[in-house]
Amino acid sequence: MGDHKEQPLRVGAAVRRRRRTLDLTLAVVAERSGLSVPFLSQIENERARPSRSSLEKVADALRTTAVELLAAADPACSVDVVRAEGPEQGGVPRERSLVRGHHQMHASEFTGDHDAGRELQYRNDQLMYVADGAVEVEAEGRAYRLGRGDTLYLTGGVRHRWRATVADTRVLVVAVAEHIEAVQDRPRQ
Repeated sequence: MGDHKEQPLRVGAAVRRRRRTLDLTLAVVAERSGLSVPFLSQIENERARPSRSSLEKVADALRTTAVELLAAADPACSVDVVRAEGPEQGGVPRERSLVRGHHQMHASEFTGDHDAGRELQYRNDQLMYVADGAVEVEAEGRAYRLGRGDTLYLTGGVRHRWRATVADTRVLVVAVAEHIEAVQDRPRQ
C-alpha cells in the first residue's frame, strides 16, 4: 500500500519535462510525431493515455525512447508513505528525501551538519523547519538563528547558506520542485 510499484505510471509529466528541456512547443512535437496538438496536450495533462505506438512517436519527436519516458514517469498515486530509516547514526551528517519521484514538491530531512560553506540558491520558494537542535542561516546579508520549532521562508532566487550550531540537529526543507515554474521573475527590493 502506498508503494509506487503498485501504481500505474503517469507519463504526461515526463513528456512535458522532456519537451521543455528541448525548448519545443506542442506544435513542433505534433509536426514531428504526426499526432495532434490537442492529443499531445491531453497526454501532458494526464487526460489521455497514449498507446505504445503513440508513445513511441512522441519519444521519437523528443529524441528519446519510450522506455526513457516511462522511466522518467511519475507514479499515479496520491498517497505515498516514506518510512523513517533505521536507527540514527549519532552525529553522522546525512540527507534523506521525504518525497519520492518527480513531483511538484520536494522535501528533505538533514540530520547533523552539512557543507556549511556551500552557498545555495533555488529557483522556487522553500521553507526550512528546525525539528531538533539549532541552525544559523545567512541570507540577504543577514544572519538568522533558528531553534527547535522555528521556520524560515526563503523566496526563490535568494542566495543563502546554513549550518547546524547544535549536535544532532534535524532540519526539514520543503520546496517547490526545480522543474516547476512556480515563481516568475520578481523585481529585487
